[in-house]
Amino acid sequence: MELLFFVLAAYGLTQILVYSDMPVLKWLRPSKDSLRGYGKLFHCPMCMGFHVGWFLMLLSPFTDLFSFDVGLSNFILLGSLSSATSYVLNMVFSDEGIKIASQNTYKPVSIEEDYFIEEE
Repeated sequence: MELLFFVLAAYGLTQILVYSDMPVLKWLRPSKDSLRGYGKLFHCPMCMGFHVGWFLMLLSPFTDLFSFDVGLSNFILLGSLSSATSYVLNMVFSDEGIKIASQNTYKPVSIEEDYFIEEE
């Protein structure tokens, strides 16, 4: 259950940091072109999700929702878990609800009436 709380907290915080229209966050969030191109990190849920993961690991001793040991292995594992789940959930859910995209390449063939030859 702790892992579920961690994933949901990481996803929520990532969504707020990347997409929020709050004036304070818009002011703090650099543009994509700033910081010699590293400003893109603040607009990418996968990138920001990693940093949210290790940040939540550092907060875990101060919360009852989840408790993880603070160490290098958890830094990498929880950052990666947060990055992956934030990206996947971001690709599944949007402001309009569940995203359903079809990349169906099937093109129906129309069969004309005179295609079949009747045998006499």
